[in-house]
Amino acid sequence: MSEQEQTPQNRLRKELPEEVATGAGESSDAPEGTDAPEGQQAQQAGLTGRQRLAQGLWPPRVTRAQLIVALLLFGLGFGLAVQVASNSDSDSALRGARQEDLVRILDELDDRTQRLEDEKQGLEKQRDELENSSNQAEEARRQTVEKERQLGILAGTVAAQGPGITMTIDDTKGTVEADMLLDAIQELRAAGAEAIQVNGVRVVAGTYLTDSGNSVSVDGNKINAPYRFKVIGKPQDLEPALNIPGGVVQTLEKEQATVTIERSDKIVVDALRAAKRPDYARSSSQ
Repeated sequence: MSEQEQTPQNRLRKELPEEVATGAGESSDAPEGTDAPEGQQAQQAGLTGRQRLAQGLWPPRVTRAQLIVALLLFGLGFGLAVQVASNSDSDSALRGARQEDLVRILDELDDRTQRLEDEKQGLEKQRDELENSSNQAEEARRQTVEKERQLGILAGTVAAQGPGITMTIDDTKGTVEADMLLDAIQELRAAGAEAIQVNGVRVVAGTYLTDSGNSVSVDGNKINAPYRFKVIGKPQDLEPALNIPGGVVQTLEKEQATVTIERSDKIVVDALRAAKRPDYARSSSQ
Protein backbone atom coordinates (compact mmCIF):
# COMPACT_ATOMS: atom_id res chain seq x y z
CA MET A 1 0.00 0.00 0.00
CA SER A 2 1.35 3.43 -0.98
CA GLU A 3 1.94 6.23 1.43
CA GLN A 4 -0.80 8.39 -0.07
CA GLU A 5 -3.34 5.74 0.78
CA GLN A 6 -1.99 5.67 4.32
CA THR A 7 -2.76 9.29 4.94
CA PRO A 8 -5.38 10.04 7.64
CA GLN A 9 -7.77 11.76 5.16
CA ASN A 10 -7.99 8.76 2.87
CA ARG A 11 -8.39 6.49 5.81
CA LEU A 12 -11.34 8.61 7.02
CA ARG A 13 -13.11 8.39 3.64
CA LYS A 14 -12.72 4.68 3.65
CA GLU A 15 -14.14 4.17 7.12
CA LEU A 16 -17.03 6.71 6.82
CA PRO A 17 -19.72 4.24 5.65
CA GLU A 18 -18.98 2.00 8.58
CA GLU A 19 -19.36 4.94 10.96
CA VAL A 20 -22.69 5.87 9.36
CA ALA A 21 -23.97 2.32 9.70
CA THR A 22 -22.77 2.25 13.26
CA GLY A 23 -24.60 5.51 13.97
CA ALA A 24 -27.83 4.06 12.53
CA GLY A 25 -27.47 1.05 14.76
CA GLU A 26 -26.91 3.23 17.77
CA SER A 27 -30.03 5.28 16.96
CA SER A 28 -32.10 2.07 16.95
CA ASP A 29 -30.82 1.35 20.44
CA ALA A 30 -31.59 4.85 21.62
CA PRO A 31 -33.00 5.09 25.10
CA GLU A 32 -36.66 5.85 25.82
CA GLY A 33 -37.69 9.40 25.11
CA THR A 34 -36.06 9.68 21.67
CA ASP A 35 -38.24 10.46 18.57
CA ALA A 36 -39.54 7.23 16.95
CA PRO A 37 -40.13 8.80 13.54
CA GLU A 38 -36.51 9.81 13.26
CA GLY A 39 -35.50 6.23 13.98
CA GLN A 40 -37.88 4.87 11.40
CA GLN A 41 -36.68 7.36 8.82
CA ALA A 42 -33.15 6.35 9.56
CA GLN A 43 -34.05 2.67 9.26
CA GLN A 44 -35.92 3.24 5.94
CA ALA A 45 -32.97 5.18 4.66
CA GLY A 46 -30.96 1.96 4.78
CA LEU A 47 -33.59 -0.01 2.72
CA THR A 48 -33.85 -0.32 -1.02
CA GLY A 49 -36.95 0.82 -3.00
CA ARG A 50 -38.16 -2.75 -3.53
CA GLN A 51 -37.97 -3.48 0.19
CA ARG A 52 -39.93 -0.35 1.04
CA LEU A 53 -42.65 -1.33 -1.52
CA ALA A 54 -42.93 -4.78 0.02
CA GLN A 55 -43.31 -3.26 3.48
CA GLY A 56 -46.13 -1.00 2.19
CA LEU A 57 -48.08 -3.90 0.63
CA TRP A 58 -47.73 -6.49 3.37
CA PRO A 59 -49.35 -7.06 5.73
CA PRO A 60 -52.51 -5.80 3.94
CA ARG A 61 -54.80 -3.36 5.76
CA VAL A 62 -58.43 -4.21 4.78
CA THR A 63 -61.51 -2.43 6.18
CA ARG A 64 -64.97 -3.96 6.57
CA ALA A 65 -66.44 -1.90 3.74
CA GLN A 66 -63.71 -3.01 1.39
CA LEU A 67 -64.31 -6.63 2.35
CA ILE A 68 -68.08 -6.36 1.67
CA VAL A 69 -67.50 -4.69 -1.69
CA ALA A 70 -65.01 -7.40 -2.60
CA LEU A 71 -67.50 -10.16 -1.73
CA LEU A 72 -70.26 -8.50 -3.76
CA LEU A 73 -68.01 -8.09 -6.73
CA PHE A 74 -66.95 -11.72 -6.43
CA GLY A 75 -70.58 -12.92 -6.34
CA LEU A 76 -71.51 -10.75 -9.32
CA GLY A 77 -68.58 -11.98 -11.32
CA PHE A 78 -69.34 -15.58 -10.46
CA GLY A 79 -72.99 -15.22 -11.55
CA LEU A 80 -72.02 -13.58 -14.83
CA ALA A 81 -69.52 -16.32 -15.48
CA VAL A 82 -72.14 -19.05 -14.87
CA GLN A 83 -74.69 -17.31 -17.12
CA VAL A 84 -72.21 -16.84 -19.89
CA ALA A 85 -71.14 -20.46 -19.58
CA SER A 86 -74.75 -21.67 -19.70
CA ASN A 87 -75.59 -19.57 -22.76
CA SER A 88 -72.39 -20.66 -24.38
CA ASP A 89 -73.22 -24.33 -23.77
CA SER A 90 -76.77 -23.95 -25.17
CA ASP A 91 -75.63 -21.96 -28.17
CA SER A 92 -72.76 -24.27 -28.78
CA ALA A 93 -75.09 -27.30 -28.57
CA LEU A 94 -77.47 -25.85 -31.15
CA ARG A 95 -74.61 -24.49 -33.21
CA GLY A 96 -72.97 -27.88 -33.32
CA ALA A 97 -76.18 -29.82 -34.06
CA ARG A 98 -76.78 -31.36 -37.41
CA GLN A 99 -79.45 -30.13 -39.77
CA GLU A 100 -81.54 -33.25 -39.21
CA ASP A 101 -81.46 -32.66 -35.44
CA LEU A 102 -82.51 -29.04 -35.86
CA VAL A 103 -85.41 -30.07 -38.09
CA ARG A 104 -86.47 -32.67 -35.52
CA ILE A 105 -86.35 -30.07 -32.72
CA LEU A 106 -88.50 -27.68 -34.75
CA ASP A 107 -90.99 -30.45 -35.51
CA GLU A 108 -91.25 -31.30 -31.81
CA LEU A 109 -91.86 -27.66 -30.96
CA ASP A 110 -94.56 -27.43 -33.64
CA ASP A 111 -96.23 -30.61 -32.36
CA ARG A 112 -96.15 -29.33 -28.79
CA THR A 113 -97.63 -26.01 -29.86
CA GLN A 114 -100.40 -27.79 -31.77
CA ARG A 115 -101.19 -30.03 -28.79
CA LEU A 116 -101.43 -27.00 -26.50
CA GLU A 117 -103.68 -25.23 -29.00
CA ASP A 118 -105.94 -28.28 -29.26
CA GLU A 119 -106.10 -28.54 -25.49
CA LYS A 120 -106.98 -24.85 -25.27
CA GLN A 121 -109.79 -25.25 -27.80
CA GLY A 122 -111.09 -28.31 -25.95
CA LEU A 123 -111.16 -26.44 -22.65
CA GLU A 124 -112.92 -23.48 -24.24
CA LYS A 125 -115.53 -25.81 -25.76
CA GLN A 126 -116.04 -27.50 -22.42
CA ARG A 127 -116.46 -24.10 -20.76
CA ASP A 128 -119.04 -23.06 -23.37
CA GLU A 129 -120.95 -26.31 -22.89
CA LEU A 130 -120.97 -25.84 -19.13
CA GLU A 131 -122.18 -22.27 -19.52
CA ASN A 132 -124.88 -23.33 -21.97
CA SER A 133 -125.99 -26.20 -19.78
CA SER A 134 -126.04 -23.89 -16.79
CA ASN A 135 -128.07 -21.35 -18.73
CA GLN A 136 -130.41 -24.06 -19.98
CA ALA A 137 -130.84 -25.44 -16.47
CA GLU A 138 -131.54 -21.96 -15.15
CA GLU A 139 -134.05 -21.33 -17.94
CA ALA A 140 -135.69 -24.68 -17.26
CA ARG A 141 -135.97 -23.84 -13.57
CA ARG A 142 -137.44 -20.44 -14.40
CA GLN A 143 -139.98 -21.95 -16.77
CA THR A 144 -140.86 -24.58 -14.18
CA VAL A 145 -141.49 -21.96 -11.54
CA GLU A 146 -143.56 -19.89 -13.97
CA LYS A 147 -145.55 -22.92 -15.06
CA GLU A 148 -146.12 -23.93 -11.45
CA ARG A 149 -147.38 -20.41 -10.70
CA GLN A 150 -149.74 -20.47 -13.67
CA LEU A 151 -151.11 -23.89 -12.76
CA GLY A 152 -151.43 -22.77 -9.15
CA ILE A 153 -153.55 -19.81 -10.26
CA LEU A 154 -155.80 -22.07 -12.31
CA ALA A 155 -156.02 -24.61 -9.50
CA GLY A 156 -156.65 -21.90 -6.92
CA THR A 157 -153.67 -22.95 -4.74
CA VAL A 158 -151.88 -19.59 -5.01
CA ALA A 159 -153.10 -16.00 -4.78
CA ALA A 160 -153.27 -13.82 -7.86
CA GLN A 161 -153.51 -10.18 -8.71
CA GLY A 162 -153.92 -8.12 -11.85
CA PRO A 163 -156.37 -5.92 -13.75
CA GLY A 164 -160.00 -6.92 -13.85
CA ILE A 165 -163.49 -6.08 -12.61
CA THR A 166 -165.59 -6.29 -9.48
CA MET A 167 -169.23 -7.26 -10.01
CA THR A 168 -171.67 -6.88 -7.14
CA ILE A 169 -175.18 -8.48 -7.31
CA ASP A 170 -177.57 -7.10 -4.71
CA ASP A 171 -180.53 -9.50 -4.31
CA THR A 172 -183.01 -7.88 -1.93
CA LYS A 173 -185.92 -10.06 -3.08
CA GLY A 174 -184.05 -13.37 -2.79
CA THR A 175 -184.82 -14.27 -6.38
CA VAL A 176 -181.28 -14.95 -7.59
CA GLU A 177 -180.66 -18.66 -7.98
CA ALA A 178 -177.53 -20.76 -8.37
CA ASP A 179 -177.94 -21.28 -12.10
CA MET A 180 -177.90 -17.51 -12.66
CA LEU A 181 -174.59 -17.18 -10.82
CA LEU A 182 -173.25 -20.17 -12.76
CA ASP A 183 -174.20 -18.44 -16.02
CA ALA A 184 -172.26 -15.37 -14.87
CA ILE A 185 -169.19 -17.53 -14.12
CA GLN A 186 -169.39 -19.26 -17.51
CA GLU A 187 -169.75 -15.92 -19.31
CA LEU A 188 -166.71 -14.53 -17.48
CA ARG A 189 -164.60 -17.57 -18.34
CA ALA A 190 -165.60 -17.30 -21.99
CA ALA A 191 -164.53 -13.63 -21.95
CA GLY A 192 -161.04 -14.55 -20.69
CA ALA A 193 -161.29 -14.49 -16.91
CA GLU A 194 -158.17 -16.07 -15.36
CA ALA A 195 -159.12 -16.05 -11.68
CA ILE A 196 -162.55 -15.71 -10.03
CA GLN A 197 -163.54 -15.38 -6.42
CA VAL A 198 -167.15 -15.21 -5.15
CA ASN A 199 -167.72 -14.04 -1.57
CA GLY A 200 -164.41 -15.49 -0.34
CA VAL A 201 -164.70 -18.79 -2.24
CA ARG A 202 -162.22 -19.50 -5.03
CA VAL A 203 -163.79 -20.67 -8.26
CA VAL A 204 -161.85 -23.43 -10.06
CA ALA A 205 -162.50 -25.85 -12.90
CA GLY A 206 -164.45 -28.27 -10.71
CA THR A 207 -166.53 -25.66 -8.88
CA TYR A 208 -170.26 -26.39 -8.53
CA LEU A 209 -173.13 -24.21 -7.28
CA THR A 210 -176.36 -25.29 -5.58
CA ASP A 211 -179.38 -23.54 -4.11
CA SER A 212 -179.53 -23.47 -0.35
CA GLY A 213 -182.84 -21.97 0.77
CA ASN A 214 -182.77 -18.27 0.01
CA SER A 215 -179.00 -18.35 -0.62
CA VAL A 216 -176.50 -20.20 -2.75
CA SER A 217 -173.75 -22.71 -1.93
CA VAL A 218 -170.43 -22.71 -3.83
CA ASP A 219 -168.55 -26.00 -3.51
CA GLY A 220 -170.56 -26.65 -0.35
CA ASN A 221 -169.80 -23.22 1.14
CA LYS A 222 -172.97 -21.23 1.77
CA ILE A 223 -172.80 -17.59 0.65
CA ASN A 224 -175.39 -14.83 1.08
CA ALA A 225 -176.31 -11.76 -0.92
CA PRO A 226 -174.92 -9.41 -1.92
CA TYR A 227 -172.89 -11.66 -4.21
CA ARG A 228 -169.54 -10.10 -4.96
CA PHE A 229 -167.46 -11.38 -7.86
CA LYS A 230 -163.74 -10.47 -8.02
CA VAL A 231 -162.46 -11.32 -11.50
CA ILE A 232 -158.94 -10.98 -12.97
CA GLY A 233 -158.78 -10.52 -16.74
CA LYS A 234 -158.97 -7.83 -19.40
CA PRO A 235 -161.59 -5.35 -18.23
CA GLN A 236 -162.38 -4.25 -21.80
CA ASP A 237 -163.50 -7.82 -22.57
CA LEU A 238 -165.12 -8.82 -19.28
CA GLU A 239 -167.58 -5.95 -18.82
CA PRO A 240 -169.05 -5.99 -22.38
CA ALA A 241 -169.51 -9.77 -22.13
CA LEU A 242 -171.76 -9.30 -19.10
CA ASN A 243 -173.72 -6.43 -20.67
CA ILE A 244 -174.61 -8.03 -24.01
CA PRO A 245 -178.31 -7.98 -24.87
CA GLY A 246 -180.05 -10.90 -23.17
CA GLY A 247 -176.92 -11.55 -21.17
CA VAL A 248 -176.19 -11.92 -17.48
CA VAL A 249 -176.94 -8.35 -16.41
CA GLN A 250 -180.32 -8.17 -18.16
CA THR A 251 -181.32 -11.59 -16.78
CA LEU A 252 -180.52 -10.56 -13.22
CA GLU A 253 -182.27 -7.24 -13.59
CA LYS A 254 -185.44 -9.06 -14.72
CA GLU A 255 -185.30 -10.83 -11.36
CA GLN A 256 -185.26 -7.39 -9.68
CA ALA A 257 -181.56 -7.74 -8.72
CA THR A 258 -179.18 -4.80 -8.94
CA VAL A 259 -175.88 -5.36 -10.77
CA THR A 260 -172.88 -3.02 -10.39
CA ILE A 261 -169.63 -3.48 -12.38
CA GLU A 262 -166.42 -1.59 -11.62
CA ARG A 263 -163.18 -1.77 -13.55
CA SER A 264 -159.84 -1.72 -11.71
CA ASP A 265 -156.14 -1.92 -12.54
CA LYS A 266 -155.51 -4.15 -9.54
CA ILE A 267 -157.80 -6.92 -8.42
CA VAL A 268 -156.54 -9.27 -5.69
CA VAL A 269 -157.90 -12.82 -5.61
CA ASP A 270 -156.56 -14.25 -2.36
CA ALA A 271 -159.03 -17.05 -1.55
CA LEU A 272 -157.15 -20.37 -1.79
CA ARG A 273 -158.10 -23.98 -2.36
CA ALA A 274 -156.24 -26.94 -0.96
CA ALA A 275 -154.38 -28.94 -3.59
CA LYS A 276 -156.20 -32.19 -4.28
CA ARG A 277 -154.52 -35.16 -5.84
CA PRO A 278 -156.62 -37.02 -8.40
CA ASP A 279 -157.69 -40.47 -7.40
CA TYR A 280 -157.24 -42.08 -10.80
CA ALA A 281 -155.68 -39.66 -13.28
CA ARG A 282 -151.90 -39.80 -13.66
CA SER A 283 -149.48 -37.96 -15.90
CA SER A 284 -148.84 -39.72 -19.21
CA SER A 285 -145.46 -38.02 -19.79
CA GLN A 286 -142.38 -40.19 -19.24
